[in-house]
Amino acid sequence: MIIIKYLSKLLKALKSGETPAQLAGGFVLGMIMGLTPFWNLHNLVVFIIILIIRVNISMAILGFAVFSGFAYLLDPLFHNLGFWVLVDINALKNLWTSFYNTTTGSLSNFNNTVVMGSLLISIVLVLPVFFLTKVGVVQYREKIDSRVQKLKVVKILKSSKLYSFYEKINNWRD
Repeated sequence: MIIIKYLSKLLKALKSGETPAQLAGGFVLGMIMGLTPFWNLHNLVVFIIILIIRVNISMAILGFAVFSGFAYLLDPLFHNLGFWVLVDINALKNLWTSFYNTTTGSLSNFNNTVVMGSLLISIVLVLPVFFLTKVGVVQYREKIDSRVQKLKVVKILKSSKLYSFYEKINNWRD
């Protein structure tokens, strides 16, 4: 039931009046949370941004889910990049030491190589993923949505009493 509810919301979001930029923004913010270790200060900031600015929360959840899977595979890369930035670049050692000695610095967990590496990678990926997602949403709306609506699975789901009941409840709550 939860999966059907989420897929319904996601398909509605892709067809909704929200701009492709709002959908892509949600996906990118979810990507940042998915690529980086979850229980960190910067993810709290990203979560607050998701709630404050006008982005699609379903796309943020999708971005989080997709990139969380990649994060485990990329942890060695994150560690190596974080180690390089935190330890190998001598010119930055004083900066990191000074930052860590502040309250925000000690709470940020940026001295962790995986946190540092994954945050740097996610920052580098923000613009490419944003624009690719934006183009993907436009392409979905123009070319794919009509085909998805014709699928037998979608027709069966839409004709089921469970889906009708869910839609009534969802429309009532909105």
